[in-house]
Amino acid sequence: MKIQEKENQYFNQALETAVLALQQAPTQEQLAHTLTVVRRALQAGGQWIAAVEAAPGHAAELRPKTVQTADGGCWWYAFTSFEEQMKSPDAVKSTFWADIDSLLNAALAAPDVRGIILNPWHCTLQLDKTLIRIIKPQN
Repeated sequence: MKIQEKENQYFNQALETAVLALQQAPTQEQLAHTLTVVRRALQAGGQWIAAVEAAPGHAAELRPKTVQTADGGCWWYAFTSFEEQMKSPDAVKSTFWADIDSLLNAALAAPDVRGIILNPWHCTLQLDKTLIRIIKPQN
């Protein structure tokens, strides 16, 4: 179920606010609040902007773009808004709106990534597979 653009924008702005509060006061309570905001967006059919690139040797095949963290971990990344996307130092050229649920499910199923980094260059939230499992309702 796809939600309206204004509702999606509301959820993503609420998430940015929660992440900023988490960065300022990194407590368990604020993390729980931030994950609740993600869960509400997910349950409402929210979307993030996923960065993609052509698969090597397969120009017609797209795959999620990755970023490597200082510890060597490989992460997919996504953005809450085009404004956040524009803060990217590598000028992300290919993106698409992706359902949060589909994106989280795909990250859980991908053995070569640790999770998803939301807004990797500002207002950042790292959702590793443990946090994704906490967010996702049990089926």
